[in-house]
Amino acid sequence: MASMLSDLISAYVAKRQAAVTATVRAAAARVPAFAARLAAAGVAADAPDLARLPVLAKDDLLAAQRAAPPFGGAVAPDAVVRKIFCSPGPLFEPQLAGPDPWRWAAALRAAGIGPGDRVLNCFSYHLSPAGAMLEEGCLALGATVIPAGVGNQDLQVQVAAEVGATAYVGLPSYLKALVERATERGLPWRIQRASVTAEPLPDSLRAWLEPHVPVVLQCYGTAEAGLLGYETAPRSGLAVPDDVLVEVCELDGGAPRSDDGVGQVVVTLLRPEQPLVRFGTGDLSAWTVGADGSLRLAGVLGRMGEAVKVRGLFLHPRQAQAALAGVAGPTRYRFVVTRTEHQDHLRCEVVLAPEADEAALRERIRNFLRLSAEVVRVEELPEGPTIVDLRDWK
Repeated sequence: MASMLSDLISAYVAKRQAAVTATVRAAAARVPAFAARLAAAGVAADAPDLARLPVLAKDDLLAAQRAAPPFGGAVAPDAVVRKIFCSPGPLFEPQLAGPDPWRWAAALRAAGIGPGDRVLNCFSYHLSPAGAMLEEGCLALGATVIPAGVGNQDLQVQVAAEVGATAYVGLPSYLKALVERATERGLPWRIQRASVTAEPLPDSLRAWLEPHVPVVLQCYGTAEAGLLGYETAPRSGLAVPDDVLVEVCELDGGAPRSDDGVGQVVVTLLRPEQPLVRFGTGDLSAWTVGADGSLRLAGVLGRMGEAVKVRGLFLHPRQAQAALAGVAGPTRYRFVVTRTEHQDHLRCEVVLAPEADEAALRERIRNFLRLSAEVVRVEELPEGPTIVDLRDWK
């Protein structure tokens, strides 16, 4: 098994090597900041030895963007930017011209989504790129999109029933909430296919969903790199798209792994107009062999560092600090993430002065984090991290 996996990884890398070399050469000619990064690492554009190039962390992107807004010089001057999105940081992500620029169509096609489908898109359309990412993928396949976004479930299930929605993209936990709301209201439920992402899909939730939605497949990607893996059958592992090089790298040093050990997902995107080469996603995964004998990712097995995902959005201690910095009264705080009935719950435990306004704090948290949180006034807090994740994903 170990030898088979190593051979699959070697074949996978070799298959993409020519495309990677061509991309790096073209990107170095078009994007001065990228050429400077190669030169600093002593990597030749004509025959790039990517293993010598340090992993580019999200914080590195953030620093570059602050030094040269909005994209840190990482987009070719002649590239056409259709939209600009903003992730926590703030980190700006461009939507480049062309159909399906984030390449999600492969995952949606695997779930059976295509012409004739009316897809309920329950990702946010406000600053976050997720809604646009999945919409572009659906449109590329000839499907019709219902831009539902997040919230107002009563209206969403009514619209889905009246227009005959047949497919869904969004969080798996939100899909469960919509099924329950439609059942409560006695509305017809016609959605038969779902492509879900941005949070884990535990077996218990999949088993709950499948009687209501026969096809539920998981996919994985990031705002910076787009689609990175997708199921072709339930519990099949994540197939890697053809237009990206994915590595699972050691946490210390960033060397690519050729075994089944856990490491960071590191991405080289084959797109010279916005070179994303050896970008560290911060997600942990491992290589595995699918039932069909193909190379697969084992899914997202955790995160590096202190950031966690809550309801599909990242929460970082830096954001938490910014949210509370402008409110008079807090002396100590922590955010606690729990999960009940497959729904995330965020609680802010805070030591407040008597005159502090809890309602104002709640509103500030919602505005800064794009997440609602219960605010709980406490007398004291133990020493420890500012974000505590108590979720059980079984």
